[in-house]
Amino acid sequence: MADRVYPTAKPNPQPPASTGGVPPPPAFPATKSQMYQRPMYRPPAPSKSRRRSRGSCCRCLCCWVVIVIILLVLLAAIAGAIFYVLYRPHRPTFTLSSIQLSKFNVSSSNLLTSSLDLSIVARNPNKKLVFLYDDFTVGMTSNGVDVGDGSIPGFRHDAKNTTILKLTAGVSGQSIDPSVVSDLKKSTVPLALDLETKAGVKVGSLKTKKVGIKVHCEGFQASAPAKGKPGVAATPDAVCQVKLRVKIWKWTF
Repeated sequence: MADRVYPTAKPNPQPPASTGGVPPPPAFPATKSQMYQRPMYRPPAPSKSRRRSRGSCCRCLCCWVVIVIILLVLLAAIAGAIFYVLYRPHRPTFTLSSIQLSKFNVSSSNLLTSSLDLSIVARNPNKKLVFLYDDFTVGMTSNGVDVGDGSIPGFRHDAKNTTILKLTAGVSGQSIDPSVVSDLKKSTVPLALDLETKAGVKVGSLKTKKVGIKVHCEGFQASAPAKGKPGVAATPDAVCQVKLRVKIWKWTF
């Protein structure tokens, strides 16, 4: 029986290529990083055209905002000019017509007890504007010392109307600085008047928001009581200054 020849499991390796007598470099097994390397993601840079479009949009928006503000200011100025031409608004006037010290006594312990009778004339010089007043707070001072406090109820002040306001202001047991006691014991007492309130304007059926008003009057005197009798009533006819008190956020002007 003849022997069978089986081929080998591994084929014969191919002869190495000629390297011209130079030995080939040694072969090393491939590392894991060389076998697989994930490419790094880099976001595409924005194009110049997109940047330009955003910048132009911002400039257009700013221009429109400026234009709208200018138009609003112009409309407000035109409306104010029309209102002034039609109604010729004027501030109200206040005059202190008379004052009398019915009680004004400083004790040995520098405590003041006082009572002052006042008469104030309020005038509305406008033909079509009506003033709407809240309650008034009244303060009388002498050389910066509080000598009388009071109040006046709010009222409606019609156009071309004159209203007489009468009240009594005073203090009881008010502590006084010893340095000013001698000035308060003189025969005549220098005084200043302050009124504070809020007022709105009514034109037909339209009412405005109320704003603060301060009325200040100074430069007049009153006779002090003598021997338990009231002082002589004075008629200073002092014209008071009227100022608006506008509040912006936390500040009042």
